Amino acid sequence: MPHYTGPLLTRDTANALRAARDRGDGLWQGSLDLGRTQGEARLGADAWQWKDAAYPYPDGLKDRTLYHWDGEAFAPISRFAGSLIKLVPTEWGVPTFEIDGIKMLPTSKESPLDDAQRKVALVEPRGKVVLDTCGGLGYFAACCLAAGAARIRSFEKNEDVLWLRTLNPWSPDPDAPGHGGRLELSHADVSRAIVDIADASVDAVLHDPPRFGIAGELYSQAFYDQLARVLRRGGKLFHYTGSPNKLTTGRDVPGEVTKRLEKAGFKAQRALDGVVGLRR
Repeated sequence: MPHYTGPLLTRDTANALRAARDRGDGLWQGSLDLGRTQGEARLGADAWQWKDAAYPYPDGLKDRTLYHWDGEAFAPISRFAGSLIKLVPTEWGVPTFEIDGIKMLPTSKESPLDDAQRKVALVEPRGKVVLDTCGGLGYFAACCLAAGAARIRSFEKNEDVLWLRTLNPWSPDPDAPGHGGRLELSHADVSRAIVDIADASVDAVLHDPPRFGIAGELYSQAFYDQLARVLRRGGKLFHYTGSPNKLTTGRDVPGEVTKRLEKAGFKAQRALDGVVGLRR
């Protein structure tokens, strides 16, 4: 799907445009792509102009919601198909996303892109073929591209997440000329697709699955055995786990993951909010 190139609005941005018009300003300067670039809009009484297109001043925008121009109005970047999925603004500019109100990326202390960069650095992607198992908004892939990875094979099974990516200017576009074809994004369930990946054909793995209660198969011994099969000896893995249920049940998910990875053929230990592994 082609990436969206129109303006993105939050309630604060829409209010700033309207306030500048009410002051009598002819121009408003700021970002209309979540902080990736800065630009200016020409302000008229009933509409504002950006990149040679005119848009109305929208009313009634909600907090914690991002809006895109759908050709007729500014519509929220959200979908409901069994679950409500939406792109959510953050104070860092780089958005996160939620499924049924559950935030899927950490944003309380830093940008989700900065968080991804710290985790990606653990597998040292420069010059490597990287398997990105659960692509999400593509922040792991973006960091791998920036770090000079030779190739990234990324999988995402949720069609609505792939739609969010086309509207998020911080999500890497696989077709962008600047990426040189290094990012291969597949709409597929990696728990099934991994059987078609050749033995020892990747140099590093980034595994950021949904929580165990949603995607238990991605924490299974069978899946970890597959990760060990496709990763060359000496290759590195980072597995995000968080600490779900630690306070309520005392369950130690990172500890369980470490044991299964060890059984699969990794030397594993806790790191950041997950587990790192070295293929033996």
